[in-house]
Amino acid sequence: MSLVQLDIKGISYSQTQSGAYALVLTEIKGSRTLPIIIGAFEAQSIAIALEKEIKPPRPLTHDLFKTFSERFQINILRVIIHKLVDGVFFSSLVCERDGIEEIIDTRTSDAIALAIRFSAPIYTYETILEKAGIFLKLEADDIVSDTSEMELDELLSDTEEETQNPLKSMSLQELHNQLQIAIEQEDYETAAQLRDEISKR
Repeated sequence: MSLVQLDIKGISYSQTQSGAYALVLTEIKGSRTLPIIIGAFEAQSIAIALEKEIKPPRPLTHDLFKTFSERFQINILRVIIHKLVDGVFFSSLVCERDGIEEIIDTRTSDAIALAIRFSAPIYTYETILEKAGIFLKLEADDIVSDTSEMELDELLSDTEEETQNPLKSMSLQELHNQLQIAIEQEDYETAAQLRDEISKR
């Protein structure tokens, strides 16, 4: 079975499950995307790894795993999303130490959180993309190269414009102050929203 390399397009609130998030992957050489429902903690961990500006005061679980792996010279070579059963994706970490490769089963959300930290490529099989992939029709002007700025709600649903954002009434300095407070309080969801608003300015 042929492998297809994926890239992370971004994260959005899930339109189907309350309190969950949708992680959107897209094939590098194609227009299909693979939306995966993940939990809030994993979404937070992935978002922090993607956003270089946000530095948690204490290491998250996936950061600890990376430090542990580096200390014992274990490297993650790639992540493979290898199975889809009843809407649940199954993944593997391909690890290497002293020239010996090992394959470890893992949740897809954990695998991707680690792949970002190790700069490891993410793959899935063509059969999985055929089964669960979604085609996107985007105009050239709609494509954003920076995944942190991608409006994922537009990709996952045809919802109306969001309600008025209270952050828009804040000055740029107030936004920066609130961002620092959110990071200190480890409120990374609010920090991400503040960062997005600052980026738009």
